[in-house]
Amino acid sequence: MKITDLPIPDQLKETIVKSGITELYPPQEEAIKAKVLEGKNLVLASPTASGKTLVAELCAFKHILENGGKVIYLTPLRALANEKFDEVRKYADTIEFHGRRISIGISTGDFDSTDYWLERYDLIVTTNEKADSLLRHRAKWIDTISLVVADEIHLLNDAERGPTLEIVLARLLQINPSTQILALSATISNVDEIAEWLRAESITTEWRPVTLKEGVLLNDEIQYKEGDSRKIEKKMKDSATNLILNTIKSGGQVLAFASTRKSAATLAKKFAGEIEKTLPKPLKRSLEHDAERILVADERTRISESLAELVRCGVAFHHAGLGGRHRRIIEDMFRQGKIKVLTATPTLAFGVNLPARTVLIHDYRRYEVGYGYYPISVLEYKQMAGRAGRPKYDKHGEAILLAKTADEADYLLESFILARPERIWSRLAVERIMRSHVLATIAADFACTEQGIHEFFSKTFYAHQYDIDAIKNIIAKILKYLYEQEMLEASGNSISATRLGKRVSELYIDPVSAVTIRDSLKCEPTRVTDLSFLHMIAHTPDMGPVLRPYAQELDEIAVQMEEHREEFFIDVPDEWEDRVTYEEFLGEVKTATVLNAWIEEKGEDEIIEHFRVQPGDLFKTVENAKWLLHATHELAPLFGNRKFLAQTLQLMERVEKGVKMELLSIAKLEGIGRVRGRVIFNAGYKTIEDLRHADLQNLVNLPLVGPRLARKIKEQVGGFVKKKTWEKLEKEDEWRQKVLAEF
Repeated sequence: MKITDLPIPDQLKETIVKSGITELYPPQEEAIKAKVLEGKNLVLASPTASGKTLVAELCAFKHILENGGKVIYLTPLRALANEKFDEVRKYADTIEFHGRRISIGISTGDFDSTDYWLERYDLIVTTNEKADSLLRHRAKWIDTISLVVADEIHLLNDAERGPTLEIVLARLLQINPSTQILALSATISNVDEIAEWLRAESITTEWRPVTLKEGVLLNDEIQYKEGDSRKIEKKMKDSATNLILNTIKSGGQVLAFASTRKSAATLAKKFAGEIEKTLPKPLKRSLEHDAERILVADERTRISESLAELVRCGVAFHHAGLGGRHRRIIEDMFRQGKIKVLTATPTLAFGVNLPARTVLIHDYRRYEVGYGYYPISVLEYKQMAGRAGRPKYDKHGEAILLAKTADEADYLLESFILARPERIWSRLAVERIMRSHVLATIAADFACTEQGIHEFFSKTFYAHQYDIDAIKNIIAKILKYLYEQEMLEASGNSISATRLGKRVSELYIDPVSAVTIRDSLKCEPTRVTDLSFLHMIAHTPDMGPVLRPYAQELDEIAVQMEEHREEFFIDVPDEWEDRVTYEEFLGEVKTATVLNAWIEEKGEDEIIEHFRVQPGDLFKTVENAKWLLHATHELAPLFGNRKFLAQTLQLMERVEKGVKMELLSIAKLEGIGRVRGRVIFNAGYKTIEDLRHADLQNLVNLPLVGPRLARKIKEQVGGFVKKKTWEKLEKEDEWRQKVLAEF
């Protein structure tokens, strides 16, 4: 089926054809035959790179152009939302609607906002959590949504992300039952069940634009699913290295999955030496430049130095412990073909699109604290294997599992390659997860009686798979708790949220976190310090997994805890009464201590080295702390406590910037940050007024500043820059950059 034959507006056809797509892939053609362009709900389950996104784009822009509809595109991750936003932006440049360009927006952060400005966009890309937050705020424009695209629908099975996606879809259908749902997925075994829940048609296909060969590597031979095999040239003792060298020699790239962040980095170092020998000199020069980009992209740390060193060899690692800027640079380099081998943790398989000629699953087992090692699911294996094969570059892709013995090779073939993915099950019926969703149902006026709450939850995937009666007891227990904590009030059969309950729901925090904050502020410690608040928020369930102390750290953290005992809002548990709770408390103390080091301007490298914290974990902890301090600041007046408002506001801003109080006003300027801010402050520019009167040339000469940032600073603080002065500085900067490039 050709694009020109589709029942879509001509300008949409022209845009797609200009992008190089003239005919539909088989899964796309099946979707059209299933009447997805006529408004039918559809669950499309097909492998990576089989064209699911184009089906979504066709539906979305047909909705907008023909019916003046509004489309929301749901993704599970911010990185994936950014990737999808970049993909669909091309339509905004070429398609007009009623004399104006199609408008495309993205929103993934700030859970305490209605984002009213999104109303002016035709297509909105967002995360499931942000969509849930917008629903809690009852953003008016949501009522006008005519199409919902739910990407990665199989993540309903994920214990953390699944319930939010499930609630968002049920809620959107509650608001407008006629809204079209297009759910996209990898191949899963119970697609029909998900489709039945969504009142949708379903399409399941194994078709791929690049043929996938799955096999097991034992020594120097790959045994494939189909029964054939091939030998790998043996250059090294290590069979994984030989496979990688073989792939690179034939012009391919390798994506190697490891079980942990540490093993991903270790694998990258293991491969680097041999891979560097295969690189041509022009590529080495280019990689040297990219390694420098890694070093200046963020604060220099041992991890960034290690990553830069690997990049020089054409290798990199990728995991959630890396900072966002470093991850983006690595992803772009891999897409450009500069990185020949990327080692990664399995989270990449559910994230951004980075196909490779060969996918090597180096570890098929995962380590879980308290459980030990256990095999990954078939679905997780299939997700990783699906990354094999680069469209437009490869005729086939290979997904290879690594075996050490013949018995293990047989096990891997039987248990993963020949096995079907597991069923997707709802993970909603957990009190911890349902608490905030029950409150939101009432606080946002989606239900005002217990019967109404039951009716809403009867529309969930959980109720479809089981029965609403199975969670009525959990709902009753939650309602009792919320009533006792004064977040709900009842009058006859009617239930409504109190001012506190409504605000807790809008702030997108667990009601238990709100209770922790309330009870803490009532029990003022002997001394209230920044550490008091940092530990308090670390004690809430919304901080997520706290920074777990290593065995070697326990004594040191216990000493710190005793030193600061009088500063804690929460009583220290007895070590011998409940050892588990005691060690959890130590983890909270460690988390608070890390945050305190951050706002005291300890370097990232110092924090990473001393506390053994990864950059990505530090970033996540900082983000969660900022959010919870905002919640504390907002809730304190509702608890009749205004005395800490200034302190919590300042602390929130300091956590966001990672600076001491004296540096806050300068660090708030765009483009400054904690490192440059300290350079400027130490040079004698301690206030905004100092910067306003500063000589431009003196600012330019400061380390890490330069002409462009100096001008930006002046523009922000209200300083004046003469045209001749700026032109002179610009020419000097151009000359300097030219010299550096030649060097």
